[in-house]
Amino acid sequence: MFFQRFFAPRPQVAAGRALFVAASEQARRPAFYEVGEAPDTYEGRFELYTLHVVLLLHRLKGDDPRVVETRQGLFDAYVRNLDDGLREMGVGDLSVGKKMRKLGAAVYGRLKSYDEALLMGGTIEAVTPLLARTVYAGVEAAGAGILAAYVIAASARLADAPIEDLLQGQASWPPFPA
Repeated sequence: MFFQRFFAPRPQVAAGRALFVAASEQARRPAFYEVGEAPDTYEGRFELYTLHVVLLLHRLKGDDPRVVETRQGLFDAYVRNLDDGLREMGVGDLSVGKKMRKLGAAVYGRLKSYDEALLMGGTIEAVTPLLARTVYAGVEAAGAGILAAYVIAASARLADAPIEDLLQGQASWPPFPA
């Protein structure tokens, strides 16, 4: 017990990790793959995980040190999960760094693209083409409109959520399909 106090993560880092778990659990919901027709592949799952993390990162903006630390904790947990996933897929230690740089560039690109789409009013017309390029890349994007409506609803729900809930590691997602 004594040492646990010294080695326990800071509260905002723990909140960021909890938000990553919430994003991961949401991205795993079968409805995204069944109703939304997202591809149930490594790439499709990566895109849905990334989408949910990006929605949280989009909400966690500001200069408040607690928000900054929670945002960083969320991002660090996400990156750690990507690294673990690559290793589980059998990617060798020498290749992990190169693949992580490539994934990092993809994540930053998506963060910028989703931010722009959501800041442009968060319309279905702004979000659907982005989903078609990312989540549905290379496959029929029949469910992109349904997923776009969900993304807009999720962004709105997170925007309306009290920041204190997020700083406690609690995220509320709308039902899918929205």
